[in-house]
Amino acid sequence: MLDAFALSDQGCIRTNNEDYCAVRPDLGLYVVADGMGGAKAGEEASRLAVDTMVEWIEASPRRDSQVLLQAVEEAHRRVMAASRSDASLQGMGTTLLAALEIGEELSIVSVGDSRAYLFDGAVLQAITQDQTWINEVGRSLGLDEESLRNHPMRHVLTMAIGATSPLTINYYAIRLAAQGMLLMCTDGLHGVVPENAVEQILQEGTLETQCRRLIEAARAAGGPDNITAILLRAPLNGA
Repeated sequence: MLDAFALSDQGCIRTNNEDYCAVRPDLGLYVVADGMGGAKAGEEASRLAVDTMVEWIEASPRRDSQVLLQAVEEAHRRVMAASRSDASLQGMGTTLLAALEIGEELSIVSVGDSRAYLFDGAVLQAITQDQTWINEVGRSLGLDEESLRNHPMRHVLTMAIGATSPLTINYYAIRLAAQGMLLMCTDGLHGVVPENAVEQILQEGTLETQCRRLIEAARAAGGPDNITAILLRAPLNGA
């Protein structure tokens, strides 16, 4: 079983928190979502998506990649149905990032731009690919990184739970080495705190201390969005 800790913060600008997460070591399941569509709608989309993931995995008699993908599809269906049935929720959607322990592997699914990173004690390595205009269109146009960082389309998603159909789910399978770490976060962290600063934070302290320092770093950088971080660490020698 992995060691885990999660923390979420509304940031310095937003008056509400549209991020939502779940840490369920008993299920081997870890999920984070970043809702959109306005205060009530964004909060509802992220909560419904995460709660659906937990419910689906909890009810399943097995743990495998197919069940994980089915859980994402069900989350998509429920968010879309809620949006269609309630005028105040129309247009809502959410990113979704989930990791499921399957044997010695972690299966990871991603929709949108919440990210998963591997940390080996020194270097942070992105695992997931953002489903955004910047990543899928902007870079193919040859725009440099500075232009991309300031582009008016930088926050536009090309895929989101409940908001785009058909749904494309990115899937990854990894193994955590002893004491290796996985960081799962929303763009209130990865879009604000430089990767070298994250690496420094992850080099020492407990998971709780590291999560708190990540949130503090995002807030110190202006905290323009909600901030959520989940840290997972493999025990030493698989203990």
